[in-house]
Amino acid sequence: MKIPLTHFFGRECAFSLLVFFGLFGCGDSTETRLQRFLLQGNDQVTKGNDAQAIGYYRAALQLDSCFADAWNNLGTVYYRQQKYEEALDSYNRAIDCREGYTEAFLNRANTYYELKQFYSALQDLDKVAQLAPDTVLLHFSRGLIYTRMREYMQALSSFRKALEKDPDNAEIIINVGTLYYYRGDYDSARLHLNRALRIDSTEANAYNTLSLLEAQQGNYPQAMAHIQKALTLEPGDPYFLNNRGYIFLLLGDLSKALEDINQSIMVDPYNAWAYRNKGIYYIKNGDAPNAIRLLTQALEMSDFIEKGHYYLGEAYLLSGDKQKACEELRLAYERHEISEEILRRCRE
Repeated sequence: MKIPLTHFFGRECAFSLLVFFGLFGCGDSTETRLQRFLLQGNDQVTKGNDAQAIGYYRAALQLDSCFADAWNNLGTVYYRQQKYEEALDSYNRAIDCREGYTEAFLNRANTYYELKQFYSALQDLDKVAQLAPDTVLLHFSRGLIYTRMREYMQALSSFRKALEKDPDNAEIIINVGTLYYYRGDYDSARLHLNRALRIDSTEANAYNTLSLLEAQQGNYPQAMAHIQKALTLEPGDPYFLNNRGYIFLLLGDLSKALEDINQSIMVDPYNAWAYRNKGIYYIKNGDAPNAIRLLTQALEMSDFIEKGHYYLGEAYLLSGDKQKACEELRLAYERHEISEEILRRCRE
């Protein structure tokens, strides 16, 4: 199952939306024209017209190749398009052109996060800490990064610092609840997730995590009710569809599970958790080759897949390859995902 950690900046980077007052005419100064192109680009971004926005930012950069705000906002458009290498290049240019550009450092850290260059992301956040130590985004972003690194205590500490500055922020509270879920502290997780919903009852990610929490404890009707609520709030979300598919797998309704998982992959073919769940589907159908293929693919796509090695070990056991099964189950045991009793199965 995939629990998408909520990004405080809406899964996008921060824009430097500059306000400029003045009339634009044929006698405009270079500075006036730069600001006009910037504002026109920002306007197109808000309308979802990325190509036009890029054109305006490029026009500004033709006038001034070191216009830092245009580089920053150009990077943000690329980031939104998931063109992370192009985004990284743009943020590099923005930072080169303006020393101490806090927004660009935050945006570059977010891009490093997506590229799984976590230590580089943390280095950028250290620079933000020197420039703007009180910003909530600093601590929130650190929490996201430490979570992906499986440094859960450091992540929890970072999110708590963010909460000190913004105690009623539902998205931060959801991430704290999600961390408790990862650590197996379900009571604390439920407490925080329900607190987030009292603040904002439209937070679909809270219902999504609650559904997986209930599924983990075998409360399948409640789990299904929560995931249905998440999908009502955000219909067609690929993560929620995939998680509903996972719950259907637990319920033994394999046809509905496969339908949801396949639909999730169609919407987002880069979600490694969907391939993991499809691998589980094939295990339940006794199809070891396809299970091994999909679970291997899932683990190659992301090392953050919960119980990925466990299920791959199960697939190898199904195929009769006990040696590879033991290798995978040992990896799952080292990640504290299975008990020693399960590990002993491969030796029997």
